[in-house]
Amino acid sequence: MKFSFCNEFCGNMSLDSVFQLASRLGYDGVEVAPFTLAESVREIGRAERRRIADSAKQAGIEVVGLHWLLVSPRGLHLNHPEQPEVRERTVAYLIDLVRFCADLGGRIMVFGSPKQRNLVSGHSRRETWDLTVEAFQRCLPACAEAGVTLCIEPLGPAETSFICSHREAIDLVKAIDHPNFRMILDVKAMSSEAMPIPDIIHESAGCFAHFHANDANRRGPGFGDTDFVPILRALTEVEYPGYVSVEVFDFKPDGETIAAQSLRYLRECLAAVQSD
Repeated sequence: MKFSFCNEFCGNMSLDSVFQLASRLGYDGVEVAPFTLAESVREIGRAERRRIADSAKQAGIEVVGLHWLLVSPRGLHLNHPEQPEVRERTVAYLIDLVRFCADLGGRIMVFGSPKQRNLVSGHSRRETWDLTVEAFQRCLPACAEAGVTLCIEPLGPAETSFICSHREAIDLVKAIDHPNFRMILDVKAMSSEAMPIPDIIHESAGCFAHFHANDANRRGPGFGDTDFVPILRALTEVEYPGYVSVEVFDFKPDGETIAAQSLRYLRECLAAVQSD
């Protein structure tokens, strides 16, 4: 099982320093939030992209991919029924992100972006669904060419009004039916569902290609009451081959402490699973 963490909770630390930190702590990879690097990835030229990829390699760290995709630039929305020009700009930017991800060596893109996919008042879920399928399908030729898998992230109803459960995400994966489109499972988000997390993992097997590790309290693994032993056991049982990536929303006390203690806890839980 490979472990990574998301760079945004390291605050103002440079990406080079984040790679060095990940290496020193024993992580395998780093997941990058594009808004921490620039307002738009179009501002990041090829030379800088190569430099970032080389920096990760020199640290012995894999760039896992990208998440928090549409924090910036402003004004994007995946499936707005009344604004086709906004949908067009959003798809074009997602394709730019696919190429940026590949340039860094990444292979996973996590589509969370709850506000940029919300239902628009006065429009049906069916209409929104159809526009969402169309938008993602337009991105997939670029994904296939770049070797990038785009993953829809089911989020709780407190965060978004569209794709709020793992079953909805599974239905979207099946509707799009493309090898470069999958889903991600996130512990915090799964905690909002009635089904136990291990059962969600088993039910989603074959449909998810990435995994975010965090506590239900929005902090890191081990910083709350969420027990990761049954979670990692379920991932082992379904033979999940990807990364378990630490993502948090409460950045206290500091990035290094979050990264170090989260990895220590995850390894302890994995050891418990392996000793069963």
